[in-house]
Amino acid sequence: MADPLPIWFESDALSEEVREKTIFEREAFVAGYRRIAGIDEAGRGPLAGPIVAGAVILHGPLDGLDDSKRLTERQRERLFAELEEGPHEIGAAIIDADAIDRMGIQPANYRVMVEAAQALPTPPEFLLVDGFSIRGTDLPQKRIVKGDQRSHSIAAASIVAKVTRDRIMKQLAEQFTGYGFEKHKGYGTRAHMDALQRLGPCPIHRKSFAPISRSLETAPLFSKEDPST
Repeated sequence: MADPLPIWFESDALSEEVREKTIFEREAFVAGYRRIAGIDEAGRGPLAGPIVAGAVILHGPLDGLDDSKRLTERQRERLFAELEEGPHEIGAAIIDADAIDRMGIQPANYRVMVEAAQALPTPPEFLLVDGFSIRGTDLPQKRIVKGDQRSHSIAAASIVAKVTRDRIMKQLAEQFTGYGFEKHKGYGTRAHMDALQRLGPCPIHRKSFAPISRSLETAPLFSKEDPST
């Protein structure tokens, strides 16, 4: 039976950059693991919209792969398409704002990462996780600080999570107009805060997040009337 994960990261043809960003994959492989998945999330901090996690098992290097935050939208979309069209395995999971409010952001963060790993076409054996260890799974894992910049697999997962969430926010912007979700993606920018001041929170806002949570207790903070009149 063929090895389920070709040892592509041992190839002499790899660039030095890719070789440096597959150190953790190589360590897991040497430890006996074959199906090594990178895990990352997007949308932990926004005031609106879901949190999304991506999981990727790479079956080869991908030119230009990097932390999604350091790439342009066009670069992310190109890499996302290459991940989908290539031999790689992709999983994604979404937890909406209402569930975040019920669970709390950290439990939601753990849950969405576990669900992304479970969404892979075939189960992973080992997880490389950006930032912190995931609770709620028995799978062996390694926490990597700034993993989206240091691991090729986590960088791929960060792109899956970011592109998936950005597309969702653009769709939600058509449903909930006036907030500018297509631009700020739910983060607390000045434009978003101004829109909240004018319109108040909408159904996809996270009611447990400040200042929205405070606005529900002190309605004048987000009064639809002009406070200057």
